[in-house]
Amino acid sequence: MTHPLALKTVDAVADLLADPATAPMGPDASLHRQHLAYGPTGIALLHIERAAAGLGPWQRAHEWLTAAARQPFTSGPDSHPFYGAPALAHTMACVADHLPGAYQRARDILDRQMGADSRRRLEAAHRRIDMGRLPEYAEFDTIRGLAGYGAYFLRRDPTGADVSAILDYCVRLTEPVTYGGEVLPGWWTLSGPSGRQDDRFPGGHANHGMAHGIGGVLALLALAARRGITVGGHREAIRTILAWLDRWQEKTDRGEAWPYWVTRDELRTGRPDPSPPRRPSWCYGTAGLARARQLAALALGDTDRQVEAENALVSALTDRAQLKATTDNGLCHGFSGLAHIAARMADDAHPSTAGQLRAAIPPLLTAACPSGTVPEDMARSVIQDEEAGPGFLNGAAGMALALLAPATTAPPQSAWDTCLLIA
Repeated sequence: MTHPLALKTVDAVADLLADPATAPMGPDASLHRQHLAYGPTGIALLHIERAAAGLGPWQRAHEWLTAAARQPFTSGPDSHPFYGAPALAHTMACVADHLPGAYQRARDILDRQMGADSRRRLEAAHRRIDMGRLPEYAEFDTIRGLAGYGAYFLRRDPTGADVSAILDYCVRLTEPVTYGGEVLPGWWTLSGPSGRQDDRFPGGHANHGMAHGIGGVLALLALAARRGITVGGHREAIRTILAWLDRWQEKTDRGEAWPYWVTRDELRTGRPDPSPPRRPSWCYGTAGLARARQLAALALGDTDRQVEAENALVSALTDRAQLKATTDNGLCHGFSGLAHIAARMADDAHPSTAGQLRAAIPPLLTAACPSGTVPEDMARSVIQDEEAGPGFLNGAAGMALALLAPATTAPPQSAWDTCLLIA
């Protein structure tokens, strides 16, 4: 069953963002040129997906990539999976899914740059581990770290040396560290969730999110294992992360959920501080972690755990309190992102839960595109919203991308969401 209003909204966003020369990009457009989350490379993903589905012309994608690449892209230490050369590489790889010869020379150069950068990062990470120091989460996370690089190489060259090296590192990251007389998980950071020192987090924290925490590492290990790509200690590392998340799982009358993070005080007491219902988003919360746990269960052949993960998402998507905490329509932490994750999980789900997951999608699409919505007005309001804008992660392009597959009940045509480690 399709959702016509959601599809019309997708079309309206694509039409407003058809031409980079006239699209309303906002005052910070030049600052975001290299950023996948906010800039033209992320908008190009929408046009790639629509063209691959036969819903729009390829020319729009080419024009956005051309606009992005008129000036050189940053590589090396100042780049990361969502910024600079790696962001451009991800978008070009999506084009290559359907037009294999497109941008071949540029893609080869970007692959070499990213390989060199990931090796430099790995060397620094192993030195840090050898010295018994704790990481910053930009070392390992999905947005800025090695999990994000792993997502790219798992797609581009799954049996290559770069993938194996990153997986070896991820396994090592799960080994406990004794620091200040306490045994901590290897992904414990001394910062707050912002990545900076924070007086509200004395002693740091363990981050659970898909964007910045161990959720992304779990998803990468699981995705690789599902493809038959493993390294020494691989499955043990998956089980270590799952056991940690099991320890902090919160079971309430609303279902199962996980705190966004664990502080040093919570670690010492062994229980999380009480908190109000939180939005079940991709970046933090039940939706992203449920997908990572589902992928891990599939990799391990653990049907009970798979069903548990799927039921956790069903509970989150049917709980009024958690949905009330969801206040926007974006990909990262809004209704469109929830619909997309639900669709991804339903495609892989156990027969006992697949129907419930699919049944949760239409209400999410309606929440994103309520009856009476004028698609053009909605698209324009999201693009002009200072908190959203035209971009991929929080904005209109990402919203449209996330709505497209659930609204048509067809699987995505390109692997645009591999950068989120949910596929």
